Amino acid sequence: MAIQWYPGHMNKAKKAIAERIKSVDMVIEVLDARLPASSANPLLAKLAADKPKLKILNKQDLADPERTVLWLTDYRAQPHTNVLALDASEKQAASKIIAACRSLVPNRHGLDRPLRVLICGIPNVGKSTLINGMLGKRSAKTGNEPGITKAEQRLILADDFWLYDTPGMLWPKIIVEEAGYNLAASGAVGRNALDEETVALELLDYLRRHYLSLLQLRYQADLSESPHWRDDNWLEWIGKKRGALLSGGRIDYQKAAERVLTDFRDGLIGRITLETPNQWAVWLKKGQMQEAQLKAERAAKKAARKS
Repeated sequence: MAIQWYPGHMNKAKKAIAERIKSVDMVIEVLDARLPASSANPLLAKLAADKPKLKILNKQDLADPERTVLWLTDYRAQPHTNVLALDASEKQAASKIIAACRSLVPNRHGLDRPLRVLICGIPNVGKSTLINGMLGKRSAKTGNEPGITKAEQRLILADDFWLYDTPGMLWPKIIVEEAGYNLAASGAVGRNALDEETVALELLDYLRRHYLSLLQLRYQADLSESPHWRDDNWLEWIGKKRGALLSGGRIDYQKAAERVLTDFRDGLIGRITLETPNQWAVWLKKGQMQEAQLKAERAAKKAARKS
């Protein structure tokens, strides 16, 4: 079952975005470069279907550069779409973003026709930090937890460039199970909606299959044996290596899981991307089929009750 987290303020954000999107010229969607598709909100795709879009792969300094190239190529193939890979500390971010936006909407310029841009992103994707870097000052609240931005703000990047910042919003229902775990691993999901040990085990399972050498290096694992370890063997090993122990030398799996997630979020394991365009296509198809089956079963039960 996919992880779900959709607190009340996100529903308010959805309504605010739906209303604001009517009056803007284009949309910027800030994505996490480590999980580009999982951090893209399908609701936004529907709301902004007829608007030019700039996708920003943020935190690219933490992502696998080879996989970032795959995602840049995939997004550039989409109509009316531009894409940039950035990290929030990049000094030229503002000029790159403004130039990319103007290339998408060249007819909006001057004081009488300012370019009006809506910027969106899931919680904890680094949107506020990116905006502060663009403005050269601290104007948006930031923090290493989801849900910092609570209300819309209008920011002036230039006399004829208006930026509307909106609160982070996740999917009302996450139908791709892998996306739920990826979002939780990245810190986009509130802690009350997840079990750190389960998320860490899912993360370790992916890393041992795709980034084994980084795991071995980070946690000083035995190169001859660790390829055969399961994800729970890894969690036990990490608990021992990092001192996550209870009385009697027992493993504190909760503490070990928290250490794994913190190491991933801080980039200490290495530059990692948790999905490729091809992997995402497979996961999405599976999720859509499961959702269709669930709806069919519910419809059948409803029909049976009526009869």
